[in-house]
Amino acid sequence: MKFGTKVIHSGLQTDPATGAIITPIYQTSTYVQKKPGENMGFEYSRTKNPTRSALEKSIAALENGKFAICYSSGMGAADAIIKLLKPGNTIISNNDIYGGTYRMFEKVFSNFGLNFKYTDLTNTTNLNSLISEDTKLIWIETPSNPLMNIIDIGAIKEVVKHRKDILLVVDNTFATPVLQTPLDLGADIVLHSATKYLGGHSDLIMGALIINNSELYDQLFLITKSCGAVPGPMDCFLALRGIKTLDVRMAKHCQNAIKINEFLSSIEMVDRIYWPGRESHKNHKIAKKQMRKFGGMLSFTLKNNSFEDAITIISNTKLFKLAESLGGVESLISHPASMTHASIPKEEREKNNLSDSLIRISIGIEDAEDLINDLKQAFNGAKR
Repeated sequence: MKFGTKVIHSGLQTDPATGAIITPIYQTSTYVQKKPGENMGFEYSRTKNPTRSALEKSIAALENGKFAICYSSGMGAADAIIKLLKPGNTIISNNDIYGGTYRMFEKVFSNFGLNFKYTDLTNTTNLNSLISEDTKLIWIETPSNPLMNIIDIGAIKEVVKHRKDILLVVDNTFATPVLQTPLDLGADIVLHSATKYLGGHSDLIMGALIINNSELYDQLFLITKSCGAVPGPMDCFLALRGIKTLDVRMAKHCQNAIKINEFLSSIEMVDRIYWPGRESHKNHKIAKKQMRKFGGMLSFTLKNNSFEDAITIISNTKLFKLAESLGGVESLISHPASMTHASIPKEEREKNNLSDSLIRISIGIEDAEDLINDLKQAFNGAKR
């Protein structure tokens, strides 16, 4: 089944009670049992809910996975992964991960005896030098947030293939299964903040994990059932609706990104542009190999590296709304150093090229000409 068909039909079954073509919102907490342990597949909605089950089947199919588990947020999904580990275990991650993930690692789980190491995983030599007997998990974002670094998933898997006790986790939020399917490239777990492109309309908070290994799925399901970070049926319904247009939305995001990249290349104030579709991007060849298109996320810096100019630009846009998050139909603009990545110490940000003038944009599906004109007037305001 082609992807454009999957997004419409995967996970959906005609409602047996009414014939409804869309999965209903099963707004219920509990289910009647004939006798203890004898039920119709559902007993309590923290464990399973029919609307959530339909969504999980859909997301699993999109990622070419056997199983999916949905969570009340992307961080809830990330939290479940870390709970697979034990005190003394080490996690290696790329050094430019999302600030919320870094905060969870350093401010929460480091207190439980877990060790976190950060490095440039675009170079697998760095990974070789950090792996030890305590290493149990490799955590990568590709494209990364906010520098759009591309990490070769297959090459990372090749490094750790002899260690069956090391899990490879890929955060696929930016690319979505439209652009890449990490399980096919060797990942053990795929993570999504479904709040972003999967939902696509800035109207829900949700996370998802996709897995092929049944034993690993059982472990994660037990954690989810026990700890309870599950989404409600209304959010699951909204995510199912959003997924139906994922393929066509991503096509427009990618088309607009091409045009905005060309526009930014012509602006004198702009120093570096971070977008994997640029031939000058240091991992452009890897992106071409493992991605089908290059996505709608783009970051750039200013030549004078002025914090003030960056704030002026992001505060003066009209169509690009100044807000955290990404992946909606509307375009968003943000300043990572003071917003999404403010929890990372300044010295760490600077060491990893996350400068004070870095601006991140989530390119929506509006008309590209209108978006370019909006950026143009914002740049003109900064020049005055």
